[in-house]
Amino acid sequence: MRILLLLSAAVISLTQTSCFQVKAKEPVVYKFEPGRTALFKGGMAYAPKRAPKAVIAAIAASNRLQNKPYKWGGGHARQNDSGYDCSGTVSYVLREAGLLKGSMPSGGYLNYGKRGKGDWITIYSRKGHVFMTIAGLRLDTGGDSSRSGPRWKPWRRGVKGYIMRHPAGY
Repeated sequence: MRILLLLSAAVISLTQTSCFQVKAKEPVVYKFEPGRTALFKGGMAYAPKRAPKAVIAAIAASNRLQNKPYKWGGGHARQNDSGYDCSGTVSYVLREAGLLKGSMPSGGYLNYGKRGKGDWITIYSRKGHVFMTIAGLRLDTGGDSSRSGPRWKPWRRGVKGYIMRHPAGY
């Protein structure tokens, strides 16, 4: 009986720690694959023909943010804001796709949805920053030398310290 209680306590302890998070190990790299990934052309993304409606909506929402500047706290107090920060960007896109109500700071995405990489949408989160891939294309406010605001970024991004989450079913 004592061993069973100790094992139960160990399982409860493990499930309450981040060891059950899926750490991102491979850099995010965009590689166009017809039918599986978004096409990136002229600064805009185009959804694969067979993408789910929520993915199409997420890409459309991301395209609307492309000329917005980086604005600390942007996208939290107002859904349609003059600029967006990292978590405001991710929140806006997920809300527009029907995959989130409200908004969250970057740390909130450490527990959003399901663990690991998604089939269509993956959120990369760590303390202080969050970005996402939609149909294989990265939407990010960072990952280069400037905070340019939300942009599609097809170049390589390291992921040290990030965990991966995804909306259920995506």
